[in-house]
Amino acid sequence: MRVLVVGSGGREHALIELFSRSPFASEVLAVPGRDGFHPAARSVRGEGSEPADILAVAEREDAALTVVGPEAPLVAGIVDLFESRSRSIFGPSAKAARLEGSKVFAKEVLESSGVPTARCRVARSLEEARRAIGELGPAVAVKADGLAAGKGVVLARSEAEAEEAARLFLEERSLGRAGEALLIEEFLVGEELSILALARGVDFELFPASRDYKRIGDGGTGPNTGGMGAISPVPGVDGALLDRIRGAIFQPVLRTMAASGAPYRGILYAGVLLTHEGPKVLEFNCRFGDPETQAVLPLVDEDLLPRFEAVARGGWIPGPIRTAAGAAACVVLAAPGYPERSAAGIPIEGLEEPPLPGASRLHAGTARRDGRWVTAGGRVLNIVARGETLPEALDLAYREADRVRFKGKQCRRDIGKPGVQG
Repeated sequence: MRVLVVGSGGREHALIELFSRSPFASEVLAVPGRDGFHPAARSVRGEGSEPADILAVAEREDAALTVVGPEAPLVAGIVDLFESRSRSIFGPSAKAARLEGSKVFAKEVLESSGVPTARCRVARSLEEARRAIGELGPAVAVKADGLAAGKGVVLARSEAEAEEAARLFLEERSLGRAGEALLIEEFLVGEELSILALARGVDFELFPASRDYKRIGDGGTGPNTGGMGAISPVPGVDGALLDRIRGAIFQPVLRTMAASGAPYRGILYAGVLLTHEGPKVLEFNCRFGDPETQAVLPLVDEDLLPRFEAVARGGWIPGPIRTAAGAAACVVLAAPGYPERSAAGIPIEGLEEPPLPGASRLHAGTARRDGRWVTAGGRVLNIVARGETLPEALDLAYREADRVRFKGKQCRRDIGKPGVQG
């Protein structure tokens, strides 16, 4: 089949590399894609990035299956649009994608499902936010209800910091419509996990657990980013804990969604915090995580394309997702100024040489200009490595990361180290 991948980042490059090895794929395409995806995929251009524009590309290229990487098209209803035209697409409907598109909706689903999560209040005015902060604070999480490209969560350590975040979101409209409603949550303490599930209705299978690192600086300092690295599997996360997460989180949520008339189909990502009271859900995403996907997929020991096609067509291939032994790590190389501003057009050195054995380079924000590679986005490259152990994978990833050079390169040096917060 001809497979179309929607997106242009490192997550999409990881999916493309996976699909390009499948005997079921005659060709892999990407929209909008980027130069670095070649030769695994051919990038095609549409007239825009709206669902209708992507549908036009799928129809023009006669794609047998479309796989959506980013959340925005899913929340905007691209799956519903494709299915209205009888085109096969992998991902949740707009109703189901509200699990990521609205944090208020997701919290309602969690509470009605009896899933452990943080206590919270909804605020639509600064006065409501102040009351919620006074009740749940002084340390709270201030979360914008809608999609905010990773900028909609502030972990405030004081009432003053929390009120300022609420003021920026609600009165300054710093996030536009995404911040018209806020969740004010109690501040939870623990270690974070990212758990990805392949789901169709009430059927689901888990991928290996992963952990991502969101802060720009070593030790979990500085502002949040889209993700500066990830590891998989996570040390200390055993089968018993995953079974607990399976039964306490995924089963009840998927049952609730199915019973509400919005059965979930695609990848469901649960951000989980391991508290002293047990696992609690921080958030849901309606798609593969970035950069978790880059660390998880190298451990998958089967061709996922038949599973994805079956789910897209309303079917299901039973059985656990086969995984290989060992570990994988992803280290992100970011442009100077990221995440506030990102410098573009900076020459990149080292990409002409092949990567070290066991390592790979996934293009997230690069461009080819005048015969050379340059930066074109905040997160420029993802360096991925596998090893028999996590320390081996991390050592290889960092050795490969040091071989790629550009002025002002940002790279966290503590990804995967014990005790390091994200």
